[in-house]
Amino acid sequence: MKNANIMINTVNLTQALIACPSVTPDDAGAQGVLKSALVPAGFTCHDLPFGEGSARIQNLFARFGSSGPHLCYAGHTDVVPPGDEAAWSHGAFNPHIENGILYGRGASDMKGSVAAFTCAAIAFIKKYPAFQGSISLLITGDEEGLAINGTEPVLRWMRDHNHVPDVALVGEPTNPATLGQEIKIGRRGSLSGTIRVSGVQGHVAYPHKADNPLPRLIKLLDALNAIHFDDGNDHFTPTNLEITTIDVGNKAGNIIPSSGTAQFNIRFNSLWSPQTLSETIIRALDSCNTAYDLDLHCGAESFLTIPGPWPALVQQSVQDITGFKPAMTTTGGTSDARFIKDYCAVVECGAVNASIHQINENAKISDLDDLTKIYTRVLERFFKV
Repeated sequence: MKNANIMINTVNLTQALIACPSVTPDDAGAQGVLKSALVPAGFTCHDLPFGEGSARIQNLFARFGSSGPHLCYAGHTDVVPPGDEAAWSHGAFNPHIENGILYGRGASDMKGSVAAFTCAAIAFIKKYPAFQGSISLLITGDEEGLAINGTEPVLRWMRDHNHVPDVALVGEPTNPATLGQEIKIGRRGSLSGTIRVSGVQGHVAYPHKADNPLPRLIKLLDALNAIHFDDGNDHFTPTNLEITTIDVGNKAGNIIPSSGTAQFNIRFNSLWSPQTLSETIIRALDSCNTAYDLDLHCGAESFLTIPGPWPALVQQSVQDITGFKPAMTTTGGTSDARFIKDYCAVVECGAVNASIHQINENAKISDLDDLTKIYTRVLERFFKV
């Protein structure tokens, strides 16, 4: 990739990206690899670092063309930690191909997708040099982290510099098992909560000298667990609350703890807002008639791109290549599409997610090639060439 004259393809570009150990927040040269492919193809690249010190994140915005219509691909070059590197067959950052499968951290989440779109865009520009419009890439290094110095501030920069796209395509891995199964037209929201109940520490043999907070904490959690939020709707599965941890910091079995803390997370659909959900939580807790402290934090709001021309175009493009008509779904965790939806219509379409965040993360070579063809077809349909 250091020589701009070397012909690139999706597989070797993915390998070059995997070889960069870009665990959030480190870029480790990954975005430089992308620029070495994009600049010779005529893209104008903007390095957009945000944050300070150890929280500083490298971001990249690259655009070809200056007129509309404008299609923006959004992705990330950061990856989650490899875990036990000794458990990897050939190393997390040592890309290896075996039996038609490419192994390495980020192969499917989502360096393979970034490489596929980059190669599709470059090939499209070469084949249709007179097409009318603009193609851009918003690439962040903060999707797997706190996501505060990545896509969101880059979008504000794009707005301030007249780069807001007409539509966006996020390359997150959207397929459970095989390419062509799903595209995502929305995501559920995420609300996290922490409940604290205080008491008085004491010996279990003298409970009258102590105040055990745990029965009250259990009562509060039971009230939360009993809430029936909804039954879902046409586009979303039901809202669910999961208690994720209960902690007292008690290292002895004969001590009544002085306090108890529990955490929970709610994945909510479009029937709720953070405010109405918070009000429901507080109502349920207050019904227990016991003192508690509560912290609530909304990590993402629910959103939906109403099925229409843009989702239909992406859906048809997938079907053109795979022969399968992908379902339009809203399942899974959050993604950076939650920021983009405030600027334009956004659809997620990417690789297979069966091995993401796992040891020996991988992607089929045939899937990488087909994903490149899908993205090429999206460009052809969008720009009507």
